Parts: sequence; C-alpha cells; structure tokens
Amino acid sequence: MRIAAIYDIHGNLSALEAVLSEIDNIGADRIVVGGDVIPGPMPSETLSALFAVKRPIEFIHGNGEIAILQQVDGEEVTSVPPQVRPIIEWTAQQLSRNQLDQLRSWPKTFRLESESLGRILFCHATPRNENEIFTKLTSVDRLEPIFSAIDADIVVCGHTHMQFDRTVGPVRIVNAGSVGMPFGESGAHWLLLERDIQFRQTSYNFQQGKRHSYAAADSTSTISACTVPGSSSTCIGAMPSRANSAWSCSTSGLPVVSSFSP
Repeated sequence: MRIAAIYDIHGNLSALEAVLSEIDNIGADRIVVGGDVIPGPMPSETLSALFAVKRPIEFIHGNGEIAILQQVDGEEVTSVPPQVRPIIEWTAQQLSRNQLDQLRSWPKTFRLESESLGRILFCHATPRNENEIFTKLTSVDRLEPIFSAIDADIVVCGHTHMQFDRTVGPVRIVNAGSVGMPFGESGAHWLLLERDIQFRQTSYNFQQGKRHSYAAADSTSTISACTVPGSSSTCIGAMPSRANSAWSCSTSGLPVVSSFSP
C-alpha cells in the first residue's frame, strides 16, 4: 500500500495542486491529510480541491482548523496572538457551511496498519495535543512521557513544518513537513509511505502561486505561504525556548505555539 501524508497546506493551492498531481502519477492508494489545511490565502479553494480527490482520503484536524471553528462558534480564540486573529477571522468568512461541517467531522488522530511498516498513528503535532512543538533536537526525556505509551510502531506528525525522522524508545516519529509553508528547502514537502518512508519535495511555481493566492485574499490573509522560507536550522532557532511560552513567529511569518521547549 502506498500512502501519501500531506500536512500543513495552509491555503497554498498551487503547492497542493502540484503535490496531488505527483500523487496521481505515483499511484498512491490513499492520502492522509494531517491538519492545518487552513488558514491561508486560498482556504475555500484548497478545501474544495481536497474534497474533489477521487482516491481514498482521510483528514485529521490541526490547530488551524480548531481556531477557525472557535471563531465561527463565537468562542474566544485564545490560542492565537492578537496579530494573527484577523487572519483567522478572514479565513472563517471564506468558508461555506458545508466546508465548516466537514471540518467539524475531522478527528484528532487516524490509525492504519501496513504490512511493511506496522501500526501507524497520524496526528498533527503530538497524539495528545495539536499545539505542542518538538523538533529533531528535542530531548528524549521530554518526549518519552508523550510517546512511551503510544500503541503504534510509527507516529507521523507535522505542525513544525520541518521534516525529520527520529525515534523515542521503540516508536519511530516522522515529521511530514509542510506542503504550503515548509521551513527548509523550497518546494512542497510531504511523505510517501510504502515499504519504507520517503521524504518528498515537489517543485512548483512560486510566482504562479503568489498570483493565485494574493489576488484572491485581502490584506488580513497575507501570511507568507508563497515566500521562499529560511533554513530549517534558522527556524529551529526561532522556536520558543522556554516551557509554556506563548506564540512566537518563525522566519516565514507563521505563528507557532509551544507548550514545552524544543
């Protein structure tokens, strides 16, 4: 079975279209969308493209979808800083009732079994929380309480927009990176799970994406989904460095939440 894991699209329609085309060419059997499809410059169009996919596709929610639904429901969106709330408000206004209903149905995690890879758990950030941040440099001591009791051989995550492959105890943890806002080399980053796990980077036209995205969004949605990002080492350095810190901004302008330090 070939499984494509695509995470953190953030409304970057051009990047998504390029990845979906490559998935079609590869002939993947299933797609798992790992949350944070939105917010981003083309939220409605990006969701519509995913809902139109003909092959089996599964969705889990990320912190982005949770914030959007809180906004729609009139709840206080406390998980984002004041400077990001206009983006959440604008994104919520672009979605149809049907799209919002679809978001509400997405679970926090998804599981499947692979003959070659074993038991796989897909989550957005960690299995217990869609906001927690960890990187390839986070100490094992901090991660063991989260992953030691996980009933899975592999955990596929995202959220930090940086691909990595590491182990915590018996659990292999693989970060899919980001389709729409990767921190590292340019292109759309995702995973292909087959006999083993492949890091994939799909090229697409940044300028075409910029014309699509910013023509369709107003000034409150101008997060840099189509800006070539900084290096992953720079972005790791920009992550919050103390426990229970509030939001901080990465070099690409994407706000990130931390409940413990990297």
